[in-house]
Amino acid sequence: MVEPPPFIVTDIPQRMDRLPWSNWHWLVVSALGITWLLDGLEVSIVAALGPILTHDSTLGLTESQVGLAASAYLTGSVVGALVFSYLTDRQGRKKWFMITLLLYLAATILTALAWDLPSLMFFRFLTGAGIGGEYAAINSAIDELIPARRRGHTDLAINGSWWLGSATGALLSLVLLNPRMFPESVGWRLCFIFGAVLGIAIVLVRRFVPESPRWLMTHSRIPEAEEVVARIERQVTQDERFKVLPPPRGSITIRTRPHGTTISTVARELFRSYPRRTALGLALMVTQSFMYNAVSFTFPFVLTKYYDAPTSTIGLYLLPFALGNFLGPLLLGRFFDTIGRKPMITSTYAIAGVLLAVTGYLFWTEAFTITTHLLAWSSIFFFASAGASAAYLTVSEVFPMEIRAMAIAFFFMVAQGAGIVAPWLYGRMIETSVTSVYYGYLLGAGLMLLGALAELVLGVKAEGRSLEQLAAPLSAQHISEDTSSAA
Repeated sequence: MVEPPPFIVTDIPQRMDRLPWSNWHWLVVSALGITWLLDGLEVSIVAALGPILTHDSTLGLTESQVGLAASAYLTGSVVGALVFSYLTDRQGRKKWFMITLLLYLAATILTALAWDLPSLMFFRFLTGAGIGGEYAAINSAIDELIPARRRGHTDLAINGSWWLGSATGALLSLVLLNPRMFPESVGWRLCFIFGAVLGIAIVLVRRFVPESPRWLMTHSRIPEAEEVVARIERQVTQDERFKVLPPPRGSITIRTRPHGTTISTVARELFRSYPRRTALGLALMVTQSFMYNAVSFTFPFVLTKYYDAPTSTIGLYLLPFALGNFLGPLLLGRFFDTIGRKPMITSTYAIAGVLLAVTGYLFWTEAFTITTHLLAWSSIFFFASAGASAAYLTVSEVFPMEIRAMAIAFFFMVAQGAGIVAPWLYGRMIETSVTSVYYGYLLGAGLMLLGALAELVLGVKAEGRSLEQLAAPLSAQHISEDTSSAA
């Protein structure tokens, strides 16, 4: 039997990055990016469902039991991110972005059939596990399939779609939870079924998204990776009516024996090989998570307590807040690829922090009406959402290929954990006084400014650079790339 050579030279990453934007890339974005929209839809619907589930006509839960169901979802998302990210790095992106979506759909349908608290918590745990796994698998796949010059804008727009799902969920809840249209005992179940039906359509589209050629390459499946890239090139050529594609520039030398990835490998790479990038990721994820959880979980209480907004209309007040969060990444995203990651992340974090401090002051001095306060929140999160989306982009692109999914999962878990205390803390402040809320806003503003400082000092110039340039794969022996073509 002939032994394979110890190394092989390939230009697979360069061929993927030189592709012009095409209908094939739109397929990838729509098929994989739907995860964020589904999660936003889910979270918004569940938030609106809380009071309904306490009624005797539904599950008759207490407020604390509704909170337990929410905790089960968050716990599931953390466990799912940890378990499925490990499997995604070892067994491939496509297998696990299909399995995690199917898990999410099945668990969502089962949630609609829940009959008591334990069944609701179990099904919510499984739903969260599916979403947590999706985050790791999808972020990895998107970064590895999208050309370097468009990676920033694409990632930000996809992450921002969470808020489009949130707004959709708010509008949907106004219809399905309206007792004049559906009985309470039926409406809350229809909310979950609607989300599952939307996801089923995406399963059919995802079948056409291939395995990441970069993942295949680093696992010594070079012929399979070459076949996938050739198929993509034919599709792009056909879509865009090109006679000849631009030539790839550069190559990478890969060991033919795949690098075994373990938890200790991930820890070594994060804390020994890339400690500055790890510190940057922690700073960006913790600060934005605390601010988001603090404001988004408590803004209904601010509206009802200080502006006497009716509880039945909270979903409508969510819309301008969600719109600002969606438009920020969509409209500012391209500047993260042109002006650059470092100046844009620094400025969006800093602007959001300053605006939050000013908003807190105006709220404290009673200068706001409910309309102007909503406009202020929308303005803050126009910038904060772009910065937060870029934080997720940062932790997904600056670590080696073989640990990408697990690195994403690690920072996702850190962000979830950092935000846990924020809703309780800000809830206590709302109960106390306007002055306490002002101090809470100042705390969130200060943290965002710390995030801006961390990016200014530790930020990575990732715009236009291939993933292999940013962090060489663990299986790479040598990378030769014409960096002048990266812009």
